[in-house]
Amino acid sequence: MNANYLKWIFLFSLAFLWGSSFILIKKGLIGLTPIQLTALRVLITGIFLGIIGFKKIKQIQSKQWIWITISGFIGTMFPTLLFSYAETEIDSAIASILNSTVPLLALIVGISFFGARFFKKQFIGVVIGLLGSGLLIFAGASLNPNQNYWFAILPVVASLMYAFNANILKTYLEQISALGIATGSFLVLIPPSLVILYFSDFFNSEFLIQEEVKTSILYVSVLALLGTALAKILFNRLIQLSNPVFSTSVTYLIPVVALFWGFLDGEEFNLFQLGAGVVILIGVYISNRKKKKKHSQVEKSTT
Repeated sequence: MNANYLKWIFLFSLAFLWGSSFILIKKGLIGLTPIQLTALRVLITGIFLGIIGFKKIKQIQSKQWIWITISGFIGTMFPTLLFSYAETEIDSAIASILNSTVPLLALIVGISFFGARFFKKQFIGVVIGLLGSGLLIFAGASLNPNQNYWFAILPVVASLMYAFNANILKTYLEQISALGIATGSFLVLIPPSLVILYFSDFFNSEFLIQEEVKTSILYVSVLALLGTALAKILFNRLIQLSNPVFSTSVTYLIPVVALFWGFLDGEEFNLFQLGAGVVILIGVYISNRKKKKKHSQVEKSTT
């Protein structure tokens, strides 16, 4: 299949998988703590990928393992933990909209650390997007005064980590297969995940027999296999087929899916929040918009 069509199929597939992840995190937190959910999600994913992709890690050179390890922590472990803690205080739909700042942050990170070019329209898009994030946090705090909206900062920090990870994948690991990257990055996370689960008393038989815990484990298993393992493979392949900015543009669509699940689960959402979300997406669109005409005036680069 043509690579241009394939990247769009991957983009929409990722939107559904990751858009559904926020409600699965919310359900998983009913019986598990954020750190238990994170460790269990990583452990299940690591075991699954280890089974199906162990042979692929032969592609990873010794000097590349440092980037594989960094990718594992900033592309999965730490963001998952931050989103899990965030959803103990804010709605899953709000977390998903804040996650849409990833393309803006990927642009900033690319410019600051990876030598990407920066145009005026991209600067305008970044400012608009970040303004939208601030409005969204303010709107949520007004609608839900009982929720601690300082926790809304956590998804933004997690999004910054995703932005770094996207640029690392494109810059240092592009020659490794998507399955090889995913498998390697999760295998390095298995030992710390086991340690976390052990010291959080997850393996205590009295804890595991609780009905809420069993149900949460089921949700986390679905989250790990579909929202993490399959999605991570698709995302790594999408990076190789396109670029970090296009790949992270999946966050345009994630809030649509997340808002649908949040609505079904009874989460409150008002027009002010919707407007703030639209502002974010406008900023993302402006920062990624390409010129239609090849010979149109070249925009002055901002350094």
